[in-house]
Amino acid sequence: MSISSINYGSSLLGLSVRNITSQLADLSTQLSSGTKANNYAGMGPDEGFAIAARAQLSNISAFSLTMTHVNTVIGAVNTSLQSLSKIGGQVQSGASATPQNLTSSGQTTGQQTASSNLSAIVGILNTQVGDRFIFSGSATDRPALASADDILNGTNTQAGLKQVIAERRQADLGLNGLGRLNLSASATMPITLSEDVAGSPFGFKLGSVTSSLTNATVTGPSGSPAGISVDLTAGNPNAGDQISFTFKLPDGTSESIKLTASTTTPAPANTFAIGATPAATSANLNAALNTALSTLAGTSLVAASAVTAGDNFFNTASSVSGTAVNNKAATPAPITGATLLSGAASTDSSATKYTAGDTITVNGQTLTFVASGANGNNQINVTDSVQTLLSKIDALSGTSKPSTVSGGVITLRTDDAASFSVSSSNAGAFAALGFSGTVTAATPPLRVSGSPLGSATSLVNGSATTVNWYTGNSGPGTARSSSTIRIDTAQSIQFGAQANELAIRNLVQQTAVYAAVNTPPAATNAGPQIAALSQRIAANLTPQLGQQSISDIQTDFANAQTTMKDATARQTQAKAAMQSLVDQTEGISQNEVASQILQLQTNLQASYQTTAMLAQLSLVKFL
Repeated sequence: MSISSINYGSSLLGLSVRNITSQLADLSTQLSSGTKANNYAGMGPDEGFAIAARAQLSNISAFSLTMTHVNTVIGAVNTSLQSLSKIGGQVQSGASATPQNLTSSGQTTGQQTASSNLSAIVGILNTQVGDRFIFSGSATDRPALASADDILNGTNTQAGLKQVIAERRQADLGLNGLGRLNLSASATMPITLSEDVAGSPFGFKLGSVTSSLTNATVTGPSGSPAGISVDLTAGNPNAGDQISFTFKLPDGTSESIKLTASTTTPAPANTFAIGATPAATSANLNAALNTALSTLAGTSLVAASAVTAGDNFFNTASSVSGTAVNNKAATPAPITGATLLSGAASTDSSATKYTAGDTITVNGQTLTFVASGANGNNQINVTDSVQTLLSKIDALSGTSKPSTVSGGVITLRTDDAASFSVSSSNAGAFAALGFSGTVTAATPPLRVSGSPLGSATSLVNGSATTVNWYTGNSGPGTARSSSTIRIDTAQSIQFGAQANELAIRNLVQQTAVYAAVNTPPAATNAGPQIAALSQRIAANLTPQLGQQSISDIQTDFANAQTTMKDATARQTQAKAAMQSLVDQTEGISQNEVASQILQLQTNLQASYQTTAMLAQLSLVKFL
């Protein structure tokens, strides 16, 4: 009788040993790796949740990295803005200093410092973080500003600010140096003073005249172009009598000339001598007015001209003027703000009236004329005035500088000439306001048009022949929206910055204008001229209520950082929850696995002992 051999490998005991060995190997792998398995199949039924959690953890890591980069950019922006604010204070302090003494260079110390400050400003606004120019809007691959030298002096083919200022100065002073005003000859009675042409953007504009001159007849400003008349034919004034003229300057400021009748010989400054006859007195008043106008033109007007030229060079704002038109009064006169858009014959109303249903379209928005009861900015009564119409147009265009009417000429203004467009369904009524077709404004930079410059009457688009000071990208949209990035699954922030934002552009503009003006120290009125310029620069650098300031920009970025901080806090909590889920699903307990290994080792040892006993089994022992 034979006994078959025992096949240990296929025996229950052998299978048990192999199973224990396999479990021991798996547990040893878990203990060394810290995870349940090296494949998804071994992770258990909750692995689907863990996979989703890992995806969320990956997103959180990406958002965290993004916010780190954005915080770096915002930090650089805030540092730059702080430096710009400090420089603005330095320029304003220099412009506010008294007295404004000219050095041999033809500039004050403050102006010379402004020149250095302009270079510093350009360097700050051309700051680069990594491969990103932070003040160029969406055009992050190029600097925001041209060089300070190009801005001031131009290039071989394009004019800089200094040339634009020089051209504008000639246009504002006029050929006679009286600020584009025509003053009658000294022997002429009555004395007349008038603007040289209606609707011109250059020179003085007559504001008002007030008089206490005995026996004098004073009229105006009236007519188109506007004029003033002073008639002394009835007799001489008394000593101490006064006449005052107010003028509007191109930068929006006003200046006055006050002249007092005097019997003192020689006549003191700002007075005119009472002559032996009214004709002689009139000639003396004419001469005093001529001198005062020449002085005012050489000081305040030159300063205002430089500031306005800076606006023409740096600003996106523009304006467009219509032709001079009259009302349909019995004796037609230039329209004013009080002129009605619709009225009866021989009244102060537009020559051709608007009727209900007519429209005016402003930048794609429609202003409709109604018989009465107009509501909001998109309706206007046919019986309203020209001034009401201008206010409605300004509300639709969003201009920060109101449109005006003077000498029968309407001037429409806009902050963004590139998008400005005004038209009307009633061509006749539109023409009665001085306009035809579709009205657009010249796109800045603006240059004086015509030759000689002293008799020019308009500004034209000078972009082809003028340095483009801002080389970044301007939109569309706000400066902040030029850079938008997601910081969470359903949340984004905006952190763009542009060097042509109002607050930044104003600092660049005022600093550049202050640095660009140069006056020979020995020139007539040199000191008062620079003092007038300095006064305007200091005022223009003072933050105005409702206008953007550098601190406003800093607030925007502070809000963005706060938003990121809040998002980071939320993501930190979410990350902890997701990581806990992953750990519970895929991780192990070191103590538990170690205990299992000890138990398996004990079991395996028992199995080996049993195996050894079986290995020693013989037939004799079996029997």
